[in-house]
Amino acid sequence: MSDNGSWHSPSGNSAGTPSDANRAQGHDPEHPESDAADGHQPPPQYGQYAPPQYGQYGAAPPPQYGQYAPPQYAGQPPQYGPQQPFGAPNAWAPPPKPGLIPLRPLSFGALLTAPFKELRHNPKTTVGSALIIQGVTVVLTIIITGVITALMLTRINQASAQDQDEIVSGAVLTILLSMIVPILVSIVGSAFLQGVVVTDTARATLGEKLRMREVWKATWPRFWTLLGWTALYLVSILVAMGVVGGIGALIIVQGGAGLVIGILFIVFGSLAIIALGVWIFTKLAIVPSVIVMEHATLKNAISRSWRLTSGSFWKTFGVIFLIAAILNIASQIITTPLSLVFGIVPGLLDPTGSDAAATLAFLAIAEVVLLLITVVMGSIMSVVQSGALALIYIDLRMRREGLDIELTRFVEARQVGDASVPDPFAPRGLQ
Repeated sequence: MSDNGSWHSPSGNSAGTPSDANRAQGHDPEHPESDAADGHQPPPQYGQYAPPQYGQYGAAPPPQYGQYAPPQYAGQPPQYGPQQPFGAPNAWAPPPKPGLIPLRPLSFGALLTAPFKELRHNPKTTVGSALIIQGVTVVLTIIITGVITALMLTRINQASAQDQDEIVSGAVLTILLSMIVPILVSIVGSAFLQGVVVTDTARATLGEKLRMREVWKATWPRFWTLLGWTALYLVSILVAMGVVGGIGALIIVQGGAGLVIGILFIVFGSLAIIALGVWIFTKLAIVPSVIVMEHATLKNAISRSWRLTSGSFWKTFGVIFLIAAILNIASQIITTPLSLVFGIVPGLLDPTGSDAAATLAFLAIAEVVLLLITVVMGSIMSVVQSGALALIYIDLRMRREGLDIELTRFVEARQVGDASVPDPFAPRGLQ
């Protein structure tokens, strides 16, 4: 209301109103498009964000709901220029990508599951090597034992009546001796396969996946030491059994009360040997891993395995026992029903036995199928059990020697191209 009593609207054209001030500065609130044409920005409406003018540092827009607003530091100018490239020598490296296992000491459950991951990690190298070795053993067994058995049976049939008993005895002895060759081949193959799986498991821990030729080449220099350990292990078992059996037999032949004493000695002596053998086997379970990964001699590998497993007997024994139980149960679940089916089907197909040729053909096919399944299951079991022993070795070194730190340092250095960090599984002097 003015002095003369007349009332003026707030948006009127009287002097001193905001509209007059805006027009004086070149702004027309009724025609904002003219302001934009003149290079002037209209004032922001309520709830809208006003962009900064040219040459001014405007405040960042408020963050939306659920977004993180980076902190602003007063007086800090914006940084320009290229960032340091990823992988530079002094750049930060991300945590190493896990390989077969996380690079830290493993729990009991991780030790149980990790060996089965080895089957999926590099099956061409591990399972393929096992199938080759198992296949060679089976073929040699069939050829050598089959040919010698056929020759001996032919000789028995051609022998005269008075010489037949002696020829039968010689034939049985010859067949038994012929089975030694496949057994030796199996022992040699098992020793080499154990080294192959240990080598592949060690490299898989670092996230590497080697081909079969590379793994075989890396394992071959340690083959003879592995074979020596396998032979020593088997000979020790045979000697222990021979000692108990021999002493028991000597007591039994005395007659009288010696019969009962000898039998009891053999029974309890065998149980004692089993208990002692389990204890020694658990203490020396990682000898092949030490031989392969550290290039240790047989003597040093035995002493080192004994030291590393000290204080970890039950954990080591538990992992070995449970994995063996799982594998054997799985094998029985697969093979037992097939054996029952193959035994029942011939009687159902030919109950009268009139078609002997068809029955024999079916039985031959069934035996081949069972043999193939046995070879595959044996290969899988060998890979998992050898992988478990290698992982136990790695876990023990992580806990006692800080191997996890060396593994992490090596993987991080490899990611940034630093070749100065030594391979944690490279041959080195025993500590």
